[in-house]
Amino acid sequence: MPPSPTTTVLVHSPFLGPSSLRPLAAALLRQGRPALVPDLRPALTQREAGAGAGTASPTHQRLAAVFASVVDTNATSGPLVLVGHSGAGPLLPSLAAALDRPVLALVLLDAELPTPGRSWNQTASAELVTLLRGLVADDHLPPWSAWFQPDPLPELVDDPALRERIAREQPRVPAAFLDEPRPDVSWPGRIGYLLLSATAYGDAARAAHRAGWPVRHLPGHHLASATEPGPVADALLALVDALTAG
Repeated sequence: MPPSPTTTVLVHSPFLGPSSLRPLAAALLRQGRPALVPDLRPALTQREAGAGAGTASPTHQRLAAVFASVVDTNATSGPLVLVGHSGAGPLLPSLAAALDRPVLALVLLDAELPTPGRSWNQTASAELVTLLRGLVADDHLPPWSAWFQPDPLPELVDDPALRERIAREQPRVPAAFLDEPRPDVSWPGRIGYLLLSATAYGDAARAAHRAGWPVRHLPGHHLASATEPGPVADALLALVDALTAG
């Protein structure tokens, strides 16, 4: 019996929703490559039943639990490659550790780099941290597209229906998430970087290159995985195949 194929698990940013990556998953499936997009929003928008404000489990712990449950239920029995977009990049080592199955490689897709043990506020720019602290209302951040003026979504996503889905799915993330240290979990295996937006994530890609990771650049924009999924799928598969060869 031939071995089960590798499933590419696409992890959306905690500040966006699964529609930001579902077109990319569909493009991978059209090429005969299994793909899955877990919806992490329940971990960001719901506290544990019966838990008070001071007793709910850390958000990163809930993210890992939701992720592992979805993957265990929906992925094929073969090995996995985890692909983290944007703010999901730092989540990948702890998400991989939450799984009881082989993970062959991690890919950062226009993403921040893993920073085990450090919080979002410790790694983001001082300007962005100050901006978001001023936007907090009722202990929550506004949707990602409301962080900026003008709203970036109309420029990034031409299709009105897709733009509306992405906008509707944006969670209001608890502000405490920004101060919560990421799990102190390192990734010992193979990892690569696919850059889409050199303006926003060029520094991260250069840091990945300095770390000795393979880096690929597909000129585009931050949400090209949703708006130009075919070329992104091609570039991603080329990187995944290079990482998992042998």
